[in-house]
Amino acid sequence: MDPLPIPDTNRRWDCLSLGEVMLRLDPGEGRIHTTRHFQVWEGGGEYNVARGLRRCFGLRTAVATALADNPVGRLVEDLILQGGVDTSLLRWVPDDGVGRTVRNGLNFTERGFGLRAAAGCSDRGHTAISRLLPGDFDWETLFGIGNGARWFHTGGIFAALSDSTAAVAAGAMDAARRHATPVSYDLNYRASLWKSIGGKAKAQEVNRALVRKVDLLLGNEEDFSAMLGVEIKGVGEDFAELPIASYEAMLREVAAAYPNLKLIATTLRTAHTASRNAWGAIALYQDQIVHVAQRDIDIYDRVGGGDSFASGLIYGLLAAKPIEWAVRCGVAHGALAMTTPGDTSMATLAEVERVIKGGSARIAR
Repeated sequence: MDPLPIPDTNRRWDCLSLGEVMLRLDPGEGRIHTTRHFQVWEGGGEYNVARGLRRCFGLRTAVATALADNPVGRLVEDLILQGGVDTSLLRWVPDDGVGRTVRNGLNFTERGFGLRAAAGCSDRGHTAISRLLPGDFDWETLFGIGNGARWFHTGGIFAALSDSTAAVAAGAMDAARRHATPVSYDLNYRASLWKSIGGKAKAQEVNRALVRKVDLLLGNEEDFSAMLGVEIKGVGEDFAELPIASYEAMLREVAAAYPNLKLIATTLRTAHTASRNAWGAIALYQDQIVHVAQRDIDIYDRVGGGDSFASGLIYGLLAAKPIEWAVRCGVAHGALAMTTPGDTSMATLAEVERVIKGGSARIAR
């Protein structure tokens, strides 16, 4: 595996993400089907990475996305603005009045507790970003002189939104690579997105092609199986035991199949209950395994933990930290993100650094 070169800071953005931003409706401690109140957040697998890099790590980030131009879309924009992510690449699509042709995505998410698992119910048909076509963004200009990004991130959620979004992602990746911009891709398998368009067979067809354009590949064991057809051996359906040798073998099999990859990383999660997980990670870089052993953590809201792992890892790479530190940063940031509500991180860099060093949760005042 080749080393991963990082561009200097003489570019407009540290990270540019491509993906959908949805309005998350959160019933708090209640259930979706019985609540009378929702709190709203913004969230999206690809966007969450850009937001984490901006809010926790202080980097310059942008999101390339699209919203229907109505009050719900403007609410999502307002939430993005509060997160500090550059909205200059946000495409506004005229609202037809009832959502026949274009709408904004809604994501109803309940956190779970104890034996009751977290659950999500998305309402994202005909969303504005699913209508994107190749050419809607001028990637050559965005990654070229006068603009540019030190990193580009997208993922399997965006690629599954429509027949055209995978081609949009491919065009963005190609332009990024022409301008020496590292590309990360989170497989992020969602059965609900693929089941009506060909299921796992279609997911593998699309993702096997996209992964050949990637430098950093992220995913969990289910993602690698469903999206690439790479199975992990020696792990039960309940994931109660996670033998590290099996994960190393899986990562090496992926690396052999996709020699363009420079770094492959996966989180390690054992859900004792919805409120108590064992959390760690393993990565393969330059043919060497980096393993951060699982530790038990308390969960307030697990959604977005993997995205925050990704942003912490990418921050470590952009900050020219050793790979071991970068993986530990991802694990620490993901753990902290799961202690607060919403998809996105509320952690600070100082908190992440304290967790990396093994600091306690003793009150700071």
